[in-house]
Amino acid sequence: MPLDATSHIVALAMSVLIGGAAGLRIEGAANIRAVRAQTDRPIIGLLKVRRPGSDIYITPTIADVEIVLSAGADIVAFDGTDRPRAESVEALCAFVRRVGRTSMADVSTAAEGRHALDAGADIVSTTMGGYTPYSRLIKGPDFALMSELAALGVPFAAEGRIRTPNDVRRSFELGAAYIVVGSAITRPDVITRRFVAAAPSPLTRSIEP
Repeated sequence: MPLDATSHIVALAMSVLIGGAAGLRIEGAANIRAVRAQTDRPIIGLLKVRRPGSDIYITPTIADVEIVLSAGADIVAFDGTDRPRAESVEALCAFVRRVGRTSMADVSTAAEGRHALDAGADIVSTTMGGYTPYSRLIKGPDFALMSELAALGVPFAAEGRIRTPNDVRRSFELGAAYIVVGSAITRPDVITRRFVAAAPSPLTRSIEP
């Protein structure tokens, strides 16, 4: 994507901090390192690593966790789903705790959230809701998952398809510790498509210079 260059990621990060964001979720060691050089605000760091034979790609191994932390992240996010994996959620949480940082398990169901908390995660995130074959596939935020996590006493961050201020308010009402907003802020292509979808199709009005 056109904005994937590290310099653009830094610019986006600084822009959202000016807008009032309390912290940042950043993917990639180079990006984390560059953003860390510009701010002391909390950074949730992760790597996306595709490996043959596994559907787990968000910071899947301890080696990946080490890279994220050495780049300067305060919190390391990793896939906390119950799918087959190279290293257990318990092992990832134990390593993060041993080095004195905070662990965030990205889950898709309340049962996964409870398991991740019991395994040692400091907080879970609803990031994977709708992205596993067995979780709800919905167009908006998974408010039901948030409610279920709250009922189980699992501290959670709300993430995934959060697009409007009303989504943010509802997530906090349901007990979210904090909110992670992604594409609704950082992806002009996604934002543009929403406006284009509201226009007549095919477009009947010409654009005057």
